Amino acid sequence: MQKKMFEFKTKTIVATGLGAALFTLLFMYVKVPTGIPETDIQTAYGIGAFFGALFGPIAGGLIAFIGHALSDSVQYGSAWWSWVVASGLACFGTGLVYPRLKVEEGIFGGKDIILYNIYQIISNVVAWVIVAPVLDIVIYAEPKELVFKQGMVAAASNAVSAGVIGTILLLAYSKTRAKKGSLTKEG
Repeated sequence: MQKKMFEFKTKTIVATGLGAALFTLLFMYVKVPTGIPETDIQTAYGIGAFFGALFGPIAGGLIAFIGHALSDSVQYGSAWWSWVVASGLACFGTGLVYPRLKVEEGIFGGKDIILYNIYQIISNVVAWVIVAPVLDIVIYAEPKELVFKQGMVAAASNAVSAGVIGTILLLAYSKTRAKKGSLTKEG
């Protein structure tokens, strides 16, 4: 069965709600400082990338967008929209790998790991090295030197988070799924 990239089923809606809640909590409480102002290693991107790869780009994008917006709003009183958009874009882009993976069928091997990581790295670089800094300058008139430095650190740290945490979660999840043809009828 061919997976449809932008199909939004009930399980995708449920996964989006659960993923956004997890993303929000991880974004607020499970992070490692980098030494660059307002730029941490966020474990939440591993969850966002995992859900994007498993349920598609809409789920991934909404999970990160909603989770980041909620986290900012709760912690700071309002969202920093340039980074909220970049978060959504990073996990949306990672979710574009969805039709090429067979995690639900119990398959996530070496080639799949490489493919997933190519998508998430490219998505993180585009989101954090280009989109976030440009929007920071356009929306908030932030200094160019600072936002591009923050963007590069964010791209690297979020790619590591999505790479390590996302890959581990996808591997673990694939092990819980029965491979096609693995069950045989006993006579």
